[in-house]
Amino acid sequence: MKSIVAEKLSISYEDKIIVDNLNLEIPKGKITTIVGPNGCGKSTLLKTMGRILKPRCGVVNLDGKSIHSLTTREVAKKMAILPQTPQAPNGLTVRELISYGRFPHQKGIGKLNDEDRNIISWALEATKLEEIQNQEVDNLSGGQRQRVWIAMALAQQTEIILLDEPTTYLDLSYQLEVLELLYDLNRSEKCTIVMVLHDLNLATRFADYMVAIKGGKIISRGTPNELMTWEVLKDTFNIDAEISINDKTGKPACVSYNLIKN
Repeated sequence: MKSIVAEKLSISYEDKIIVDNLNLEIPKGKITTIVGPNGCGKSTLLKTMGRILKPRCGVVNLDGKSIHSLTTREVAKKMAILPQTPQAPNGLTVRELISYGRFPHQKGIGKLNDEDRNIISWALEATKLEEIQNQEVDNLSGGQRQRVWIAMALAQQTEIILLDEPTTYLDLSYQLEVLELLYDLNRSEKCTIVMVLHDLNLATRFADYMVAIKGGKIISRGTPNELMTWEVLKDTFNIDAEISINDKTGKPACVSYNLIKN
């Protein structure tokens, strides 16, 4: 079963084509990671799937309907998207920011009801933020802030979460903390998660399905074992990679590589 389907998708910034005639199906209830070199169209594709950008041609279908035929509120009830460096208004507490996730479900003047408050409390608990819920977001560490944004997406109660480089600017321990949280949420809540990730080994470690993109075109797609091969990494990143299986995760990992010189 597919939740997001892109058909014959072409995306441009003014006259420059970034993504060209791309077809992609995102497996429902799984974690999909999108990898590729800088400037290849990964974030552009994610923003288009999240209806932030409108394609030059082609269509993105969400549960069988064109995403551009749906209202903003309808999309927000089904999908949450977190940009690379989200910014919160100054002075907001953790709980206040998470409450923003309830806006698509509110009517009239938008006051929180008991159901909203219960869902916010659940999102705080799921992301282990209860003890700091009254602290200001500005005063948190990078990893804590990222967890708050994920909690806001959870409070939105969507079936799909799109994340653009959720580990950007985080040190190694915070990167694992955020990705392990998303992995646990996927397994417990069965939500579909799509992430653009820069770190190839992290992308492989936490993915059920992977997509490799270069020059706005899909080079390969499949399970981590199907995608993490010498041939695919050569075609995608122009590297001569040494691949091994991680004993702890059972997933393939790039342990060393050299640049292929033409």
